[in-house]
Amino acid sequence: MLDIRVEDGQVFLAGIFDASQVVTAEEVFDKVADSTVVDFTKLEYISSAGLSVLLRTQKRLSEEGGQLTLRNLSSHISDVFRFAGFDLIFQIE
Repeated sequence: MLDIRVEDGQVFLAGIFDASQVVTAEEVFDKVADSTVVDFTKLEYISSAGLSVLLRTQKRLSEEGGQLTLRNLSSHISDVFRFAGFDLIFQIE
């Protein structure tokens, strides 16, 4: 299960971000209108469906001059982003 909350202009993810959570995540990320930090501190897993939600949001924001900044990725999730080539698309801190 994915816990997703927005606080002070940041999105915080916790739990498991897979296909069963896409609708919930899209409801949040579709409302992101400006450059935003997404905190992965408590995220345990992300599937290709979760990556897709983030990629669509990144593409939409970049067309408007914004971006997602991903922060506090675990080594496993960081590897997923690197293997997918997403480390070239997102700003990762």
